[in-house]
Amino acid sequence: MKLELDPLATSDLNDAHPEKVRRVTIPLRDFGKKKRFAGLIRTAVTMEDSRLVQQKLFRTPGEGGVIVFDGGGSCRSALLGDVNAAVLRDNGWAGIIINGALRDSALLAGIDIGIKALGVTPVRSTKKGIGALDIPVAFGHVLFEPGQCVYCDEDGVLVSDEPLRL
Repeated sequence: MKLELDPLATSDLNDAHPEKVRRVTIPLRDFGKKKRFAGLIRTAVTMEDSRLVQQKLFRTPGEGGVIVFDGGGSCRSALLGDVNAAVLRDNGWAGIIINGALRDSALLAGIDIGIKALGVTPVRSTKKGIGALDIPVAFGHVLFEPGQCVYCDEDGVLVSDEPLRL
């Protein structure tokens, strides 16, 4: 289902709807050209392996959604690089949030998509196809479920069960 969300400022949303938002508490950094993005959540979980997500999610129509990719907080290998970030952009994703690392950070800065992650590493992930899609994942004191709404900007990440307005 396509539902485009307005990429509203998280500080304004938090002030207007404190009872409706959940705040991610880990220090995610911005890497993509878009710093403010929002969309319906699709989830993925894996540990240092990006094949399943690349094959089954990155290459599907994003319809303005945001992938929440739980890599267990590992920064030993990258779950995203410049090639797949361009694939996400080209397939209509608004952005991706990674509880883990990425690589090619200098190139990611020029790709017009929202990207948040814990950090960087030059090491690529394994390609065994291990993981799961569209299941609840939790990190940063937030439970992310497919179909929820996520709002991201330079100040943070907020999740709500319904679209929000100011």
